[in-house]
Amino acid sequence: MISIIAAVDRHMAIGYENKLLFWLPNDLKRFKALTTGNTIIMGRKTFESLPKGALPNRRNIVLSTRPDTLCPGAEIFPSLEEALKHCEQDEQIYIIGGASVYRQALPLADALCLTEIDAEAPQADAYFPEVSPEIWQEKSRESHPIDEKHPCPYAFVNYIRR
Repeated sequence: MISIIAAVDRHMAIGYENKLLFWLPNDLKRFKALTTGNTIIMGRKTFESLPKGALPNRRNIVLSTRPDTLCPGAEIFPSLEEALKHCEQDEQIYIIGGASVYRQALPLADALCLTEIDAEAPQADAYFPEVSPEIWQEKSRESHPIDEKHPCPYAFVNYIRR
């Protein structure tokens, strides 16, 4: 099963200068809970943005067409299609970014695990592709208010392909 996991603001913005737009501890905990023990696929820039490199207790796959790419602790493939060929049929795969990888993966995905943040990032240069209601059906929504660790309301929203 292929799932896409991302945090998006009101305008589907996901990043600025290769960094997350919002720091929400519960979103990071959810990301860890969902992806641990599974395969994660990301672009090279996303890998380079990880403070400690490859994420532990996961199979890390990086997409890069640059032959000199070095990503310690990760497997490297030139395309999403090539990476998926090297995954087992029953493997749980999470696509974790960035924007171009999300665009490539959306037509192949079975599910979306989005954190929808009820705020606008002051600056953004990376966006999640459109989530068409004709294709994606909301399966569950768990809303969270502002609190001492979360400066804006957000919701964990799961979608499945219609």
